Amino acid sequence: MGIHIQTFAFEGVDAAPVDVQVQISSGMPAFSIVGLADKAVAESRERVRAAFAAIGLALPAKRLVINLAPADQPKEGSHYDLPIALGLMVAIGVLPMDALQDFAAIGELSLDGTIAPVSGALPAAMAAHAMDLGLICPQDCGPEAAWAGDMAILAPRNLIGLINHVKGRQVLEQPTPGVLQEGTAHPDLCDVKGQELAKRALEIAAAGGHNLLMVGPPGSGKSMLAARLPGLLPPLNAQELLEVSMVHSVAGLLERGQLSRARPFRSPHHSASMAAMVGGGIKARPGEASLAHRGVLFLDELPEFTPQVLDSLRQPLETGQISVARANAHISYPARFQLIAAMNPCRCGSAGADGYACRRGPRCARDYQARISGPLMDRIDLQIEVPAVTAADLALPAPADGTREAAARVFAARDIQIQRASDHGEGASITTNAELPTGLLEKLATPDEAGQNLLVRAAETMRLTARGYHRVLRTARTIADLEGCVGVRRVHIAEALGLRQTPKAATDTSTNLQAVKLS
Repeated sequence: MGIHIQTFAFEGVDAAPVDVQVQISSGMPAFSIVGLADKAVAESRERVRAAFAAIGLALPAKRLVINLAPADQPKEGSHYDLPIALGLMVAIGVLPMDALQDFAAIGELSLDGTIAPVSGALPAAMAAHAMDLGLICPQDCGPEAAWAGDMAILAPRNLIGLINHVKGRQVLEQPTPGVLQEGTAHPDLCDVKGQELAKRALEIAAAGGHNLLMVGPPGSGKSMLAARLPGLLPPLNAQELLEVSMVHSVAGLLERGQLSRARPFRSPHHSASMAAMVGGGIKARPGEASLAHRGVLFLDELPEFTPQVLDSLRQPLETGQISVARANAHISYPARFQLIAAMNPCRCGSAGADGYACRRGPRCARDYQARISGPLMDRIDLQIEVPAVTAADLALPAPADGTREAAARVFAARDIQIQRASDHGEGASITTNAELPTGLLEKLATPDEAGQNLLVRAAETMRLTARGYHRVLRTARTIADLEGCVGVRRVHIAEALGLRQTPKAATDTSTNLQAVKLS
């Protein structure tokens, strides 16, 4: 009878079952691991051998073969150490044959026999639960695995503790789920003086999950506004919390199983590479776009990112998913994030400001903004100018309407969107207007006659694409929701168009809403 220990290979946020098969046969002493294993898995031989020696066990002087099935599936990572060690302990008679048949296992072995934490405990526990199995994992991963639900979890600190538990000498306690944090305190919108248009755009973006670009000179408060967006967003619901936690677990970002209902806010530096932004590398780890899933991806100094990195975001902005293709694997990660970007109008920083004349003239702004492709700009719903803050603005008292009041309006608007989507059979799959498919959007956001006429004229004058046309409709639907209006009216269309002004590139061919007769 063969010896089989269940473990998992991670494919994105999914855990695929892997059967660890152990065979000890006569012949020249050897220890082989087969099954398309990478270097980290192959080095498991030495870690297992050293861990056994540390607890007084010796491998037999025979031919040892470990097969990781299916053999044509790539195996990466150090979490195969523990299942290999357990299979060998069954093979040499340290553990009974039936002791582990109802468990899967993941974990890395230290040379002294302790079991080190590994990433991916939550997806592994979810997969084990789906297979009606328990999970053996490192002690530090126990609180994370416990979030998978009602299942048996053994989280020993070392091999000795696990052996003693199986033989009845001691009992390992069932780990409890880690702390669920409701969120952290965020800076208040009251701190921002002036910039009423920007604060209005920020509220609309938060209410509908819309992408936002802020263009303004240095010191105008763009980063300050973006830092206050998380305080306006509602906490993650149960389904969103699970999706986010699975991604963060694979990335190794969950500490002691602590989950948070606060939406992710990722702000990578503009030197980020393609793999850092969308995922990849040797092990195809999730990138910043996936780590911002169901949250915010803030890109400050937008034109300073390389054009290739920025254009790599075009697919996830449309589909909410990133596919990392490699020669030996195709891995998908969820990436439904809200893009918030900030930039200066030109490399000098103050093009178009009152009393300022750029030494390079219009070409400075044109060349700087040309680093952002048209297709990416077309996917940004709100494009606003953030003017410099004057001394008179700074002397004003703090506004009374802050984060608490704006968040209440955002929460109410999102409740309307969730209920409306549910009434049309979408269930919990759609939570914001930004996620509405085109067919449903045209049913829910059809404006009145005056609004439709305005939108048609503006689309021709502003040269809106079909995507831009529908994004204006989504924004108008959100503005109507903030006001509690059932239908979309002309005033909502006008405001949505006014918030989609492309940055001034000082070109003769640029067009904007000013050319549309609103009367």
